[in-house]
Amino acid sequence: MSTDTQTAGRPSQWGLAVLGAVGLAVAAALAAYAEIHPGDGAALTTLGFASMLDMKAWLTTAAAALVVVQVLSALAMWGRLPGVTDAPPWVSSLHRWSGTVAFLLTLPVAFHCVWSLGFEDESTRVLVHSVAGCVLYGVFAAKMLALRLRGLPSFTVPLLGGLLAAVVVILWFSSALWFFSQSGEVGY
Repeated sequence: MSTDTQTAGRPSQWGLAVLGAVGLAVAAALAAYAEIHPGDGAALTTLGFASMLDMKAWLTTAAAALVVVQVLSALAMWGRLPGVTDAPPWVSSLHRWSGTVAFLLTLPVAFHCVWSLGFEDESTRVLVHSVAGCVLYGVFAAKMLALRLRGLPSFTVPLLGGLLAAVVVILWFSSALWFFSQSGEVGY
């Protein structure tokens, strides 16, 4: 048996370390920039919403709704959705596009968080939100890289996808839900 055949059959020894390093580097870079650039609280754009916080809350809510689509479509693709033995071919496209749209919806939110507000720790809720926002993009970078790397353990992509979904839920609870309960806009 040749060395190439032996190496092709076992998981990459460094793949998980690379994913971890990339994820940590992205999250740390965002946190460092947000910390040194505290922002003035001014919105650069509201995309037609009444305020920057309205925009952030609604875009985060839309992204969180798409995360539900992401989780369900991933479960269907991996054969883990009860009652679905074979996912229809369009499920992978639904998964890819709902993820793309969810990611794009988070970009104006993240930009305003980092640029206009900075990294905040004035309360536990705000600290959790700031950390989760940075972690979101670190996990996203690691997941996108994991989709391209060969030889990783089979649990890597589902684990990163689940972590990504969990972080979006944490962000929604620590921001949009809080905003809607404070402003009385739940139900709009």
